[in-house]
Amino acid sequence: MTDAYLDLVNTPLPGRIAKRLGLPRPSVLRRYAPGEPIATHPVLVAGSGAGADALAEVLLGWDVEVRRHVLPGEKLSAAVLVLDTVSAPADLAAPMLELGQAVRLLAPGGRVVGILRSSADTADPAAAAARQGVDGALRSVAHELRGGATANGIILRGTASTTDPTTLGTLRFLLSGRSAYVDGQFVEVTDVPAAKLATTDGDDLSGQPLAGRTAVVTGAARGIGAKIAEVLARDGARVVAVDVPAAGEQLAAVANRVGGTALQLDITAPDAAARILEHVGQRHGVLDAVVHNAGITRDKLLANMDAARWDSVIAVNIASQLRMNEDLLASSVFSDTGRIVSLASTSGIAGNRGQTNYAASKAGVIGMVRAQAAAFDAGTRTINAVAPGFIETEMTGRIPPLRRQVARRLSSLQQGGLPVDVAETIAFLASDDAAGINGQVVRVCGQNLVGA
Repeated sequence: MTDAYLDLVNTPLPGRIAKRLGLPRPSVLRRYAPGEPIATHPVLVAGSGAGADALAEVLLGWDVEVRRHVLPGEKLSAAVLVLDTVSAPADLAAPMLELGQAVRLLAPGGRVVGILRSSADTADPAAAAARQGVDGALRSVAHELRGGATANGIILRGTASTTDPTTLGTLRFLLSGRSAYVDGQFVEVTDVPAAKLATTDGDDLSGQPLAGRTAVVTGAARGIGAKIAEVLARDGARVVAVDVPAAGEQLAAVANRVGGTALQLDITAPDAAARILEHVGQRHGVLDAVVHNAGITRDKLLANMDAARWDSVIAVNIASQLRMNEDLLASSVFSDTGRIVSLASTSGIAGNRGQTNYAASKAGVIGMVRAQAAAFDAGTRTINAVAPGFIETEMTGRIPPLRRQVARRLSSLQQGGLPVDVAETIAFLASDDAAGINGQVVRVCGQNLVGA
């Protein structure tokens, strides 16, 4: 499904008319293409501490032109604001005002990334205030940016530094076109010793960070699930595509397209996980990643909701995941560095009219991920969730046209996302780049103005 309005206002005359009338003018987003450079213009690394100096050296090793201060009139691909040493609110003025100069120079599709320490890791009220202040400031910057630019943050937990593997992997994701529809979000990272990573080349976004891995994708016959399978395969994974028997023909087509295998089953069946593990064990030996994508909607106002609608949504969207995760953890087929990524939704964060059952199930996914994180040791196994906002799919295509247009414009990027945006974030979380991310919920919503 396409956004005809977006296409229209990105042509000369309609674009000028929209500007004159004060209408939204969403930009075509910079999305990932294999082989693309991290940056086509210099990248500003702002900050005065050792962490900023070390990060600047790493970026130079990525063949990126680095600037330590804004140069008048010079276009920038990104501005990385290293604020890992702020200790009081007064420390924010200089770097934030310099960022204000930098955003004027951002090229279309530019990136702003803040790196800071967690306010939860200090007992000093002034330091906590400064760190939390960065959160509010960067989210506000994300609302102000135009031209398809985004602003996000990386929060260092514990002993994590600016040059730890997960910090760098997350930075590369946020600087790249893979994060096109991730905006106004903060990702917490922990330090992960290199010895605990499954491979040594997982931070190479120009290659295949999932090479040699086996990934299961549920609900893979169409829509977001099919695109997840495609992106995981593009990144080198062997994909097992799972869906219900009724979708068998579409499922086979997806599996053939990505060079994977198809497995027809109902994920609500008690033996669903056992069948998946048997399938993977016989063909590949080890299961490295599971993407819980399968989900259904049965929308009704709560006053008109019946037990069948409620129970079916809960059974598919959350109960099946809880049961499967228990079986995965108990199995020797599931890798010691295994990844689980679950599909939540912004409806589970902000709620949505007529979707009490769906919102309950997706909020349940978020609760599950946070609670099970302790069982998935960061640096060995991880469990995370992705919460999409308005994504251009067959389902959203059935929304009445006026409501659909409003929903598209209710984000800082003023447009809906694409299935590939969700898939790119999932592929990142399944890779070594995200080894130190655990129990997190990453919203792929363009910084939706409601609940994000």
